[in-house]
Amino acid sequence: MMETNRLKGALEIVVRTDPGLVRAKNEDSVFADASHGLAILADGMGGYNAGEVASRMATTLLASRLEAAFATTAAHETDRMTGQPFASRCLAEQIEAVNSAIYHAAEDDAKFVGMGTTLVAAVFCDDRVVVAHVGDSRLYRLRGEEFMAITHDHSFLQEQIDQGLMSAEEARYSLNRNLVTRAVGVDDKVEPEIHVYSVRAGDVYLLCSDGLYDMVDEAEIQEALETFGANLELSATQLIQMANDNGGDDNISVVVVKVLREFPVAGGGLSKLWSWLN
Repeated sequence: MMETNRLKGALEIVVRTDPGLVRAKNEDSVFADASHGLAILADGMGGYNAGEVASRMATTLLASRLEAAFATTAAHETDRMTGQPFASRCLAEQIEAVNSAIYHAAEDDAKFVGMGTTLVAAVFCDDRVVVAHVGDSRLYRLRGEEFMAITHDHSFLQEQIDQGLMSAEEARYSLNRNLVTRAVGVDDKVEPEIHVYSVRAGDVYLLCSDGLYDMVDEAEIQEALETFGANLELSATQLIQMANDNGGDDNISVVVVKVLREFPVAGGGLSKLWSWLN
């Protein structure tokens, strides 16, 4: 059975992207397809319009490649090589292919030299979400009253925090907060970080660029999702507005995903075991 049939009516997804109040262009790009369980967000970087090109390539190429791959092998199927869902290996391979495409596009056109993009992608399948990310765009999860980032930034500041050289509060006001240590398209190779998490009915997932979390405290993001959780359109609009109200220093993008019901494979044994273990 195709994943599309299992996911029918299981997910509600809303996307928003806004240039903010300072930047002339929007170099963020977003993609979502509830029927395939896909959500992708990219935050581009580079001179001229190169960041815009990189982020758009990342979302469109990755989405098309994943959908083509999942049409032949279901995202939830166990991969013989890794023991993980096929979506995990597929994300790694397809992000590498997208990285190569962006890298070579920059080599072929002088005005795109140095372009790259952050990336965060989520594939929902069999009551799980497979998450891949490169850079400092994030994925948060709201489960009940617990709100937490389930991605770990690939950034200079995060390394400083991890080493105990800086507090998270100090990092918020650092002039180096936009320095990423990994990006798609900058080098000829890239290593995405990929993890698999259990999903529960009622969960809300938020993919966002740093234009949101640099401008809005996590507690305020959580409050907005809780307050407007019954109306995803309103919650997404509110998050963009809050970032702009606080200065709108960067492009702001969000993908809000709400799990309306469980979506296990037939029998559901594996997903139930996974949920118990997590």
